[in-house]
Amino acid sequence: MTDRLMLLDTASLYFRAFYGVPDRAKAPDGSSVNAVRGLLDIVAKLVTLYEPTQIVACWDDAWRPQWRVNRIPSYKAHRLISSDAGDIEDVPEALVQQVPLIRRALEAVGIPILGVADHEADDVIGTLSTRSGIPVDIVTGDRDLFQLVDDARDVRVVYTAKGMSNLEIVTDAVVVAKYGILPSQYADFATLRGDASDGLPGVKGVGEKSAATLLLAHGDLQGVREAAAAGALSAAVTARFVAASDYLDVAPAVVQVVRDLDVAAPGMPVRALEPAQADAAEQLAAQWNLGTSMTRALAALAGA
Repeated sequence: MTDRLMLLDTASLYFRAFYGVPDRAKAPDGSSVNAVRGLLDIVAKLVTLYEPTQIVACWDDAWRPQWRVNRIPSYKAHRLISSDAGDIEDVPEALVQQVPLIRRALEAVGIPILGVADHEADDVIGTLSTRSGIPVDIVTGDRDLFQLVDDARDVRVVYTAKGMSNLEIVTDAVVVAKYGILPSQYADFATLRGDASDGLPGVKGVGEKSAATLLLAHGDLQGVREAAAAGALSAAVTARFVAASDYLDVAPAVVQVVRDLDVAAPGMPVRALEPAQADAAEQLAAQWNLGTSMTRALAALAGA
């Protein structure tokens, strides 16, 4: 079997599980476990389909890092709600209550969890995929991670946005077909286009087609800005870039994932658990009514 590292954008997957799995089965105390069960089923499917030899659950130690907010205050601001603890992410309480159990379940099946203070899972994924000496599958529903796709290094995205029954393998050719740019240009493309889901305003009047056209003509964001400054663009486009100058000064650092964190992949191989570990996982499943979802995840990992 060819060595392959699988990096899970964990929050992306457990949100998908929470909204995709009916909240019928409950823990004995009446609490919801649909996100936990759904995530275990997702793990079982991914391991069976793609046969990773290593797998890491990458974690948002900060879903909205202050250093990104300092640059663009609107970054993910629409996801905030006020609470007694201050401004927090707007997440259903039934999911919030499941997150500690999600961590316990991942640890129980032998999947290491890796986060870095004041950074998002995207940054952990960016660092691990960049440093990996083996092929990488990044599992996410976030297209921002298309910037990491690299055929030359066999780094691809397993894109979940269309559902777990319709997974899409994103390679260089797929990015080119979707957007008309290379993956290496995707962060600049997203900066220009903007992204309402992340609170990024983009350059007013520059959409996907015009962003792609500019990047194809001038290579990268710096090249586009230099062309605007030199009067090589139309007066209307130049005016848009002048108006967006402050945003463009700071946005690349927000949009680009970090690739040089002081962290390394745990290097734990996907394998069957030792009997005592498997018993503990089954006990956790019985305690929280995780049903056959735990059984399927254990079987898939053992089979890999």
